Amino acid sequence: MTEIKTTAPETTGPIDSFLSEWTSAERAGDNGELEHLLTDDFYGVGPLGFLLPKEAWLARHRQGLNYETFDLEQIQIHLYAGVALVTAQNNTRGSYQGQPIPEAVRATLAIVNSSGHRRLAAIHMSFMAGAPGSPPIPTPARTRSA
Repeated sequence: MTEIKTTAPETTGPIDSFLSEWTSAERAGDNGELEHLLTDDFYGVGPLGFLLPKEAWLARHRQGLNYETFDLEQIQIHLYAGVALVTAQNNTRGSYQGQPIPEAVRATLAIVNSSGHRRLAAIHMSFMAGAPGSPPIPTPARTRSA
């Protein structure tokens, strides 16, 4: 895991621990653990803009999502009163219903302190241009001469 921290390491330790737990649970498809790591009102925004509330997020693993790898790098952590905003590169290798998934997305996570426990309240993912599985980099349209 490559890390770029913007807050002192002594204050980000609990966030690092949470991220490790969450990535392990996602990689393993451990819905029991994910149930505890996500807030009740959690939502995820996928790279195509779709919105998944908690139950739909958990259902992904039952509906054919399988990860061989799932990790984070280039982690940036910003701490605010009771909330950590984390931006990272999410590297994956796997498939959904037999189709390969993007190998890298940029993810922003909102981690809150809920009843003394860290929980993921939201995640927003976007494609990274040029990453395998992502749409091609757009090229400027050529204009025709009259």
